[in-house]
Amino acid sequence: MSNTADNRLPCWIYRSSRKDEMYLYLAREVAFDELPKVLMKNFGTPTLAMELELHPERPLARENIDKVMAALRENGFYLQMPPRLEPELHEGEQTF
Repeated sequence: MSNTADNRLPCWIYRSSRKDEMYLYLAREVAFDELPKVLMKNFGTPTLAMELELHPERPLARENIDKVMAALRENGFYLQMPPRLEPELHEGEQTF
């Protein structure tokens, strides 16, 4: 797949003030008034984390690039939820 203008997408990524590791990807910078009110209420105050140009060959750390780009094109935003952390439980040594 070639990198034409059609498969490149500008993206602004904002960090949530309410939830660690929750990020909001926007197709347009500071387009918060276009987002669902309940989303913004739960997200809190957005802080710009970075600006990227997305394209299919650019991997994202925790998200599928095609899924993010499709959501940005369809909805204008993509919400990255924090990872589900599973605690590692270790049995301590037992002495009898």
